[in-house]
Amino acid sequence: MISIILPTWNGAAFMRELLGVLCSQTVLFNELLVVDSSSSDQTVEIAKEFGAEVVVIPEEEFDHGGTRTMISKQAQGDILIFLTQDAVPTSTDALVKLIQPLLSDETIAVTYGRQLPNRDATLLAAHLRSFNYPNQTVVRSFADRERLGFQTVFVSNSFAAYRKIALAEVDYFKSGLIFGEDTCAVGRLLMRGYKVAYVSDAMVFHSHNYSCLQEFRRSFDIGVLHVTEEWLLDTYGRAEGRGWQYVKSGVIHLMNVKKALLPNFFWRIFLKFIGYKLGYNFQSLPQCLIPFLSMHRSWWVSFRDASVFHKTL
Repeated sequence: MISIILPTWNGAAFMRELLGVLCSQTVLFNELLVVDSSSSDQTVEIAKEFGAEVVVIPEEEFDHGGTRTMISKQAQGDILIFLTQDAVPTSTDALVKLIQPLLSDETIAVTYGRQLPNRDATLLAAHLRSFNYPNQTVVRSFADRERLGFQTVFVSNSFAAYRKIALAEVDYFKSGLIFGEDTCAVGRLLMRGYKVAYVSDAMVFHSHNYSCLQEFRRSFDIGVLHVTEEWLLDTYGRAEGRGWQYVKSGVIHLMNVKKALLPNFFWRIFLKFIGYKLGYNFQSLPQCLIPFLSMHRSWWVSFRDASVFHKTL
């Protein structure tokens, strides 16, 4: 059995296209579960039109890991397919391609697909997608950490499938994270001997045209994740090597395509670096300032008094 799980919030602009494509997939899924964070638009109504089972939660209760865990436990499927509301499959066989490694190899617990830039993607946004999601399928195991470092646990719940019985072994997704619930789950699954497969021919359109400030804030949150879940770095190594690969790749790409964007590219790299460093050291910053540096401000409101502000987390 196959369950599709889709967290939503004010996603009416995406829902008809996304659900239309999902309902035309060649794979026969058993249920479409939408968990909605009290949308104020027509998201819920559109989901029900397409036959989705909808669970509505208070907006302030949404948690990247906790919400996905809640709905995963309710799901009937042996395979759980996760998407985000703005990730649209590019073909009718995208899902069947995504789950194929799970059907053919019991040691694979997670698969994730290729994310192509949206039609309106900027040159920099499109390059980031091509860098993170190349046209080459690969299977990674715990042993690959020696060669790949932090890239070993790269994954995205924007378009991923999990073997439910394996996910249950690691207690699904950790709650209380600023984000990165998928990375943490994969890290634990690899440590238990499972593998993760990147399936390059299973594709969705999904990208973001982030502003410079948004780039800074996202990198700040990555730093927060890495320091609060430091076991990831201790086990899989740091991400600096991959970062320098991206810088080199971006420079070469822009030199060939549009040199005029190089100053903007370097400015963004600088902001990402500063954002990451501040996020990694957020416990030394004034608490009142932190929400304004973060892309996930509501998380800081929810956890302002929690142990996240202490090194013992």
